[in-house]
Amino acid sequence: MRARIQCDAGLRGRVDLVRGESGERVAHESHAQREYLVVKGYQLASIDKITTLTKIHILETATSIDNTFLCLFLLAGVSGWTAYAGFFEVCKPKKGEKVFVSAASGSVGNLVGQYAKLFGCYVVGCAGSKQKVELLKEKLGFDDAFNYKEETDLKSALKRYFPDGIDIYFDNVGAEMQEAAVANMNAFGRVAVCGVMSEYTDAGKRAAPDMIEVVYKRITIRGFLIVDHMNVYEDFISTTSDQIRRGDMQVIEDIATGLENIPSAFIGLFRGDNIGKKIVKIAEQ
Repeated sequence: MRARIQCDAGLRGRVDLVRGESGERVAHESHAQREYLVVKGYQLASIDKITTLTKIHILETATSIDNTFLCLFLLAGVSGWTAYAGFFEVCKPKKGEKVFVSAASGSVGNLVGQYAKLFGCYVVGCAGSKQKVELLKEKLGFDDAFNYKEETDLKSALKRYFPDGIDIYFDNVGAEMQEAAVANMNAFGRVAVCGVMSEYTDAGKRAAPDMIEVVYKRITIRGFLIVDHMNVYEDFISTTSDQIRRGDMQVIEDIATGLENIPSAFIGLFRGDNIGKKIVKIAEQ
């Protein structure tokens, strides 16, 4: 059996702790009537109207090891769907537009950049290490990337990478990076606010974009949640599965091993430790 848990920073603030001992049947009132996707070997299963966390029934079984299926599992979680809906539904891109992605090596950001490149946009991402920057440019096909930790002036840095301005900013961090991006936006630019990683753990950091820029450039700044975009799920699955099979879409995993490492894996998301999708492998035999 192979069992994996996906870690998402978006769960911050919505974490519901359920306590129990190993092997114990655990129930919690807040879990009633919810559905979950889990992977057991190569079987796609759901927990149906949970009364205990051990009530599982099989929806679909893969008859062989299907790499596309496993990749879709990684993407079909919150990250892939969020990247797809946020970019195509919120940003409403046009071919040839200039796109900036923050936290671009993260589970959502790396996919946004890939979708943007496949769509025909010019894409620059920022990340927090040399290794991550090289990944964006050499493996994921970003046109350019930079380490924001090496920049003393983010507005000037973005001006270097976007001398003709930014059309779309996919924001995963908030704070100073959002301010710098807005300062470099073109008229009718769009900002999709997916997350505010800089602000989750530091209440003193709050984005304060220049509202005069927003008004006179007619910039749209829009936050979004994936629950508002249920309508694109089928398109997301269809499009992305084809891209995976053709080898156009890369799936980046960052794997930790052991149930005991779930807390450190989750906390590490807020330090920027992960590259791509953070997975905790808890069983394999």
